[in-house]
Amino acid sequence: MTFTDTTVPAEDGLGDGLGDGLDAVAGTARLTAAVRARETERADRLFGDPYAAALAGDPGRESLAEHGDVPVIPVRTRWYDDAVAGVAQAGVRQFVLLAAGMDTRAYRLPLPADTVVYELDRPELLTLKGRLLSGAEPRCARVPVGVDLAADWTGALRAAGFQPERPACWLVEGLVQYLHEPSVQSLFDRVTGLSAPGSHVLTDIVGRSLLDDPAAAPMLERLRRAGAPWHFATDRPEELFQGRGWQPGIVRVGEAGHALGRWPEPDRTSPAQGYFAHATR
Repeated sequence: MTFTDTTVPAEDGLGDGLGDGLDAVAGTARLTAAVRARETERADRLFGDPYAAALAGDPGRESLAEHGDVPVIPVRTRWYDDAVAGVAQAGVRQFVLLAAGMDTRAYRLPLPADTVVYELDRPELLTLKGRLLSGAEPRCARVPVGVDLAADWTGALRAAGFQPERPACWLVEGLVQYLHEPSVQSLFDRVTGLSAPGSHVLTDIVGRSLLDDPAAAPMLERLRRAGAPWHFATDRPEELFQGRGWQPGIVRVGEAGHALGRWPEPDRTSPAQGYFAHATR
């Protein structure tokens, strides 16, 4: 991931230790892989990812040991897995992962063989990922596309073979909170401009209520010091889609986690929220 509007120098060395010279925001991909690897070891795992340990490596495992587990990641991963499976079953064969990071869905999900998964992220991260997965075979066509997601990446995606006249499914996982609002709006403008009828968007969104919650302050300060601060948040995530011709379905993270047995009873009155969105057009 390259975020020219967000990246700042890390104050505690997290950015330097999480990805062979990757910046802190991009380096969180190895931490995320470490969380997936730990989940895979559980008897009650929500999913299995046999590639996560290799992608995490020592940097990801060390970061996980230092900073602690991130319980939302297994829930988020399973939510995306289920949504992707449903979209594929409905006949969509183009999937675009914006800020793909160390995602392994092209390798571990039983997607139809004629599916194409485009993975967009910074070139050096994709190169590292390819090296770590050397010898592994994806289950469908996987097309890495090195880009700066804060700039206009649409030409690079088209050049890689993406067909905007066909329906697509866009995965925007763990990304928008690192961007400033103008970049978020531009991102969804570009997605909309390349989306034929029948397309889908899957994304997760931090609530402004969560960003303003005093209980979240220590975590947010750790992210800031690590060089990966959160910027964008909203408690009206549907507004990102309605003005662009999408029909959004919104689920609170707590509700999704509770349904999977990984969250306490969701308090619908709690002011601090995060959201999963599945929008269609």
